[in-house]
Amino acid sequence: MGEKPIWEQIGSSFVQHYYQLFDTDRTQLGAIYIDASCLTWEGQQFQGKAAIVEKLSTLPFLKIAHSITAQDHQPTPDSCIMSMVVGQLKADDDQVLGFQQTFILKNINDAWVCTNDMFRLALHNFG
Repeated sequence: MGEKPIWEQIGSSFVQHYYQLFDTDRTQLGAIYIDASCLTWEGQQFQGKAAIVEKLSTLPFLKIAHSITAQDHQPTPDSCIMSMVVGQLKADDDQVLGFQQTFILKNINDAWVCTNDMFRLALHNFG
């Protein structure tokens, strides 16, 4: 089997980097956003690097660990990369919750940044 397409390599590298930063020091996530970036977090919308970092830095837990179950990446017609991630997270109380997150990545000045980010916990009542 051949090498993965470049958009899958970039998307996978971004996902690894994002969750490493998120799990160790969320304040450092500002490096991947730009002032025009948008975040939708559980239905709440934030625009701009400062607003996004403030939201992510003030989430109500001290420690978190993400475990990625699956990730898919696609090139878009405007030379961006769309990445969808499914996984589980464990926060302070050790409760394990499913989540889904979608990113749109754009190359600006030879650096890949996140222009759009949507996050949802995957809460289901199967009863």
